[in-house]
Amino acid sequence: MRNSTLPSSVSDRLYPSYHTVYNVNYHFVWCPKYRHAILEPIEDSLEASFRYVCDEYDYEILSLHISPDHVHLFLSAHPKHAPSEIARTVQSITAREMWEQHESYLEEYLWGGGFWEQSYYIGTAGQVSSETIEQYIERTEHV
Repeated sequence: MRNSTLPSSVSDRLYPSYHTVYNVNYHFVWCPKYRHAILEPIEDSLEASFRYVCDEYDYEILSLHISPDHVHLFLSAHPKHAPSEIARTVQSITAREMWEQHESYLEEYLWGGGFWEQSYYIGTAGQVSSETIEQYIERTEHV
């Protein structure tokens, strides 16, 4: 199992853009089809694939952890990228690359094509908690 993590202060960083300053962080969890524990033997190429996709699409990896039967990816992305778009992009490219690189191995476990389960987890994180935002809105609501 590999766990690539940047210091926690990186997830608190503000990112400037032309007309936007943002801190948008997403936590994704993906499982291979049938939740087979197949990722360990292809871990190095899978990590390289995640890093390639994120680099190509300007998603900054804050943390990446590959377990035998699932992957955690914590990243920061510009708000112009919808979370569903990020998931679709990362899933499709990593799946295609894993099949290209490991077809004979994957055929033993994944019949009917595909690589990732269709369902996945996504959560968001930023600099402030939901409670802090709610309190701010309540205080300024009557101003």
